[in-house]
Amino acid sequence: MAIKGSLREASLPDVLQLLAMGQKTGCLSVTDRANFGYIYFDKGRISYASIVNRRDRLGDVLVKNGAITQAALDAALEMQSKHRDRRLGEILVEMHHTTKDVLHRFIRVQIEEAVYFLFTWTQGTFSFDAAIIPDERNFLVSINPESLLLEGARRVDEWSLIEKKVPSFDIIFDLDRGKLPNSEAEMSREQQMLLPLIDGRRDVTQLIDAAGLGEFEVGKALYGLAAAGFLEKVGKSERPDDIAKEARIEEHRNLGVAFYKTAMFDEATREFRRVVELRNSDVPARFYLGLIAMREGRWGEAVEILQAAAASPNAKPAIFHNLSYALERLGRFADARVALEESVQRGGGDDARLGTSLGVIALKLGNIENADATLSAARAVFGRKPPPPAWFHYAALAAGLSGDLDRARALITEGVATHPHAAPLHATLAAILERAGDTLDAARAAELGLAEDAQLPQLHKSLGDCHYKAAKYEDAEQSYMRAIKLNPALGDDVYLKLGNIRFKAEDTVQALACWERALALNPNNERVRTNVDLARAASR
Repeated sequence: MAIKGSLREASLPDVLQLLAMGQKTGCLSVTDRANFGYIYFDKGRISYASIVNRRDRLGDVLVKNGAITQAALDAALEMQSKHRDRRLGEILVEMHHTTKDVLHRFIRVQIEEAVYFLFTWTQGTFSFDAAIIPDERNFLVSINPESLLLEGARRVDEWSLIEKKVPSFDIIFDLDRGKLPNSEAEMSREQQMLLPLIDGRRDVTQLIDAAGLGEFEVGKALYGLAAAGFLEKVGKSERPDDIAKEARIEEHRNLGVAFYKTAMFDEATREFRRVVELRNSDVPARFYLGLIAMREGRWGEAVEILQAAAASPNAKPAIFHNLSYALERLGRFADARVALEESVQRGGGDDARLGTSLGVIALKLGNIENADATLSAARAVFGRKPPPPAWFHYAALAAGLSGDLDRARALITEGVATHPHAAPLHATLAAILERAGDTLDAARAAELGLAEDAQLPQLHKSLGDCHYKAAKYEDAEQSYMRAIKLNPALGDDVYLKLGNIRFKAEDTVQALACWERALALNPNNERVRTNVDLARAASR
């Protein structure tokens, strides 16, 4: 179920209630001007939430609450700087600075704070996609949205008051140092934490970072201090142009990545183009623009974008790997191989996916022996992790084309067992079984595949081949017609057999039309040419 709308027409709490009542699983994306956040649901319960361009203060919170030391945080941040794809919490647990249980407790608080902050957004749009799940599988929570709604509503009401004293996060406060010592007012814990940090130089954002507290806690504490007359505004923070520009680049990039991960490609394209406008040499932004072009099937454009990114001396192996895939989709197999070889030279040689791609290109270039050996070598690099469906498909194909049908059958059978919902593997298994003469099992494999994806033309063709071999010509014709409806250029073999079926039915005109279509797809098919000549001679 797709749910989209405007926050002016439906409040975020109302949307959360709807998703909770429907026990939905997926991702709710929320935008408010230049802000972007998302909340993941698992059967109606919140499992993760985050806000892009909002500093991840998990480490600071852990230090402030005594869960880890500052030295432990510094060491974890140092490791994260070398492995940017890894989560800080994952690193802290791995380094034995904390436990998963402790981490879960603070992550839950962090997720709750993110949801509360999203409640304050009253403009923008929301979109729910049931097909998206979070990456943070090891550190997910399970929160009943209803438990957050009351607290969220209270906070929203309080924010309207807080904003009268703290209108923006770039305000700089200083203490009235003459009034404070003579006061007998009792300070909250948050206010006591903030007092030594309020120095007339830090703005509200910096106070939030330094205190390791949430926006609401800091805003509420500052509101109380300001209302009591202990604070005075001394100005707003200003940044040099170059720092502001870097901040804008980082903001657009973060938003672009978040939009890309939630399949909002138009919005992601907009953000990455803004990055390129601000810094023409930004390779990561061009890389993502290339990925978006690939996801949308714009292969020629993807090649141009990725080639521009690949021209950078610091281009990563992934750029060349994706470039090779785009080239492959255009049928430029030799160029694709060159891109893959460059990816290896750039340090991607230990990537099993890259080894798989090298095997695929070798196969498409007709080097069966090399493809078989390369794909077998890639299997070892995967280690204990099972290879993806593509590896099983091409490894079985290479084995079959090299004449080892038993190994091909074993590989594709293992692939189907490993990835039972991958319809293309069922198609490959059906084709191998049919070629081996096992028509009944081939038909079962095709039918199982069609149960997973009825839009895959190869499965209809495989089922048609089984019916054809069993002389069930009407059933075969129906399967072939479904196949070519989905892909009119599926191949000359399907049109050859369709022509044969219609010739047997004494429909010479339609038989000739099918065979001529087969010749158009493959002018070198002598068997089809012979059929055409015989049919034309018989019709004279």
